[in-house]
Amino acid sequence: MGPVMWQVVGQPKAVELLRRSVEAGRLSHAYLFVGRRHVGKMTLALELARAVNCEAEERPCGQCSSCARILAGNHADIQVVAKLAAENSNNGSLKKEIGIGQIRELGRAASLRPYEGRYRVFIIDGAEYLNQESANCLLKTLEEPPPNVILALLASSDSALLPTITSRCQRVGLLPVPAPLIEQELVSRRGVEAEQARVLSRVCRGAIGWAISAATSGSLLEERRHSLDELIGLINSDLDGRFAYAAQLAAQFGRSRDSIFVALERWLGWWRDVLLVREGAAEFVADVDYLDMLQRQATSFTLAEIRGAMEAIKRAAEELERNANPRLVLEVLMLDLPSRRGLGVPEAEVRYG
Repeated sequence: MGPVMWQVVGQPKAVELLRRSVEAGRLSHAYLFVGRRHVGKMTLALELARAVNCEAEERPCGQCSSCARILAGNHADIQVVAKLAAENSNNGSLKKEIGIGQIRELGRAASLRPYEGRYRVFIIDGAEYLNQESANCLLKTLEEPPPNVILALLASSDSALLPTITSRCQRVGLLPVPAPLIEQELVSRRGVEAEQARVLSRVCRGAIGWAISAATSGSLLEERRHSLDELIGLINSDLDGRFAYAAQLAAQFGRSRDSIFVALERWLGWWRDVLLVREGAAEFVADVDYLDMLQRQATSFTLAEIRGAMEAIKRAAEELERNANPRLVLEVLMLDLPSRRGLGVPEAEVRYG
């Protein structure tokens, strides 16, 4: 019954590791959950918080007062620290980060005894957004962890974290959730219609949280459609149109870094699908609702062009992570992406600027 009680889909190794630690009473003072966006890191962290504070024999039971309060987000000993908007000192634009004040408050709260449970659990959502000051401040807490305190750091990638932080955490990797498991979850537990569940389980590319949200929010599907249509439109656009679009993305990057990284991740997935179709593996594509366009592009671009597009997108994302000039990075990307006039959506349907 133990593993079944953890409400985490598609992460059996991670669940088993944490379950055994809870049962044996051998908990780490800090965990680093690493995995792509919406793969289930927050769900796993909250399940850990429930397990260590559950009042039943088999934990987490999901029924006791402690489990219910954690699920409802009103347990006094569970705190989520998320990135906030802050002014960029370089250009005055807004960026999101986890600041020194938030981590100092975490340190003060961590020094207190648990108020209503066994453990105080602090979940740092987006640990890669710790700035230098806040990262160094957190390091002090990690070096001298208070008793009955667990830190759970959530990150899409641990490459941006200080090695001194990662070395003091137990790393738990989360893999993309297989499409059949996501489809089953959507149909059996979320009441999603079978065909919609089949499509969502593929287009989410293993990000189960996105699929669950998209099942009830048309805005996510619309945002995805808009992003892919813009990418397809770039194939049909001249350099002036591409540079205008790069300027638009650079301005958006100043307001919301995350949205640009999500778009680049989606574009990379698109070109992977084109590659799969070209290699005769169309049954494995994620963007199944765009299969006709994928097939058209697969027959129109060479393998070198497809792979070049994928490398260009990866390179752009890496340079943006290193805080390179976004306008310059995105203009170079526009130059590197292949083009075919007449292959994309009509230019009139794509608006830049």
